[in-house]
Amino acid sequence: MGLIKDIYSVAFYEKFGQAVAEVHPSFDKQKFIETIYEGDFAQKEWKERMKHTTVVLHQFMPENFPETVVLIDKIIENLKKNKFTEGNLAFIFFADYIEMYGLDDFKTSAKAFVSITQFISCEFAVRPFILKYKEQMIDEMTKWSFHENHHVRRLASEGSRPRLPWAMAIPFLKKDPSSILPILENLKNDPSEYVRRSVANNLNDIAKDNPQIVLETANKWKGHSKETDAIIKHGCRTLLKQGHPEILSHYGLESTNIELSSFEIKTPIVKIGDYLQFQFHLNNKNEEAKTIRLEYAVHYKKSKGHLAKKVFKISEKIYQPNQLIKVDRNQSFKLITTRVFHTGVHQLSIIINGTESEVLDFELIK
Repeated sequence: MGLIKDIYSVAFYEKFGQAVAEVHPSFDKQKFIETIYEGDFAQKEWKERMKHTTVVLHQFMPENFPETVVLIDKIIENLKKNKFTEGNLAFIFFADYIEMYGLDDFKTSAKAFVSITQFISCEFAVRPFILKYKEQMIDEMTKWSFHENHHVRRLASEGSRPRLPWAMAIPFLKKDPSSILPILENLKNDPSEYVRRSVANNLNDIAKDNPQIVLETANKWKGHSKETDAIIKHGCRTLLKQGHPEILSHYGLESTNIELSSFEIKTPIVKIGDYLQFQFHLNNKNEEAKTIRLEYAVHYKKSKGHLAKKVFKISEKIYQPNQLIKVDRNQSFKLITTRVFHTGVHQLSIIINGTESEVLDFELIK
């Protein structure tokens, strides 16, 4: 598999340039490609290439923004007609174009998002509009939550997430997300799982700053439908990992008479690149069946010497009375780009229905 930045190739620009020229007769395809490759294009990473494509395309589009938006719609229709990679990540520069050049034209841009997001997602591009126009943009996105197209409905939820990963945060929504709750309410029964998953992710974002709002939503939506129950469960995943008492109670997850025994780290010294191996026994000593959410926490040693806890789920299932099980697990310490490992004493604990067990030490070495 090639590098993501290589989706921007000569072949791509040739084909894209042709699609533009067919609906925009004054477009100079050759000059466009030459301008793309001027300077240090080869050194640019994916996002830089995407932004560069936006800027170069702008030089070849009409100066009048609404006119350009009409043209972008025509280009997209032509790309679809030619079956040229609909929804391909490469075309995210269309959304970026609206973000870069349409911020002062709310009406035209809002309309453009509705049409472009049906071809390539616009959740990153809408965020500066939320920051600038606040309630006006949220009102517009609330209307999108009723749209016939599931991509537009998803944009209403995904674009308004207070903590959308890799995107700019929306501080006023982190502080008070009440203005986006009607969007989630409208979409809680959406026929598309793609949309419902976005609703769950939005709830999970809200839970990080306003857990009480999510708990109230969970109680309000509980038992509404199988799909809505799944949204709540996924939307409360951070609260469940944190062992939040109210959400554990909501799911009937309590740890009384659930016995942990023979908890042992089989590899008390672990080399970076190897696996931590551990085992334990679990017994439901209650007289009735119990749902047990089983997790473990690794308390990673950080660069400044403190420990930071990360929770990993093992399972969540019903255990019969006096059912005894043995659990063996491996936790990887292989090097990955998203985590830096530091040598020294780390810790491990088992979490049963949100209650953390005794903590065992292990040492990470090079």
